[in-house]
Amino acid sequence: MGGDGKVFTLAEVSQHTSAKDCWIVIDGKVYDVTKFLDDHPGGDEVILTSTGKDATDDFEDVGHSSTAKAMLDEYYVGDIDSATVPAKTESVPPPTNQTQSNQNKSSDFLIKILQFLVPLLILGLALGIRSYTKTPSS
Repeated sequence: MGGDGKVFTLAEVSQHTSAKDCWIVIDGKVYDVTKFLDDHPGGDEVILTSTGKDATDDFEDVGHSSTAKAMLDEYYVGDIDSATVPAKTESVPPPTNQTQSNQNKSSDFLIKILQFLVPLLILGLALGIRSYTKTPSS
């Protein structure tokens, strides 16, 4: 394991974003994964898109095995200066108004039923009036 306690800024790590010189940051540690790019099962583009930023979430979201996590030690070059990494902003989806959605569905259903029933009621009423007012022919 290399590194010798060296601390890098995110700006320094961001200078290593090519396929010939690729560094990533995971869990506050900096890794030079250039030699691993060709061997990465997901392809080198996956790693290259995670350079220049804290790639911890990207790494964890994939669900890497404990073996993959242990492999990181081989590529360790130092730690990241946490003051240079932007704070994580948690994206919270806007609250969905389920009640309003259900009310919209209920009123849509009611409108469809009325569109069907009202003409039938008018037709039935017209036929009823016609037969009631019809004079018997003798």
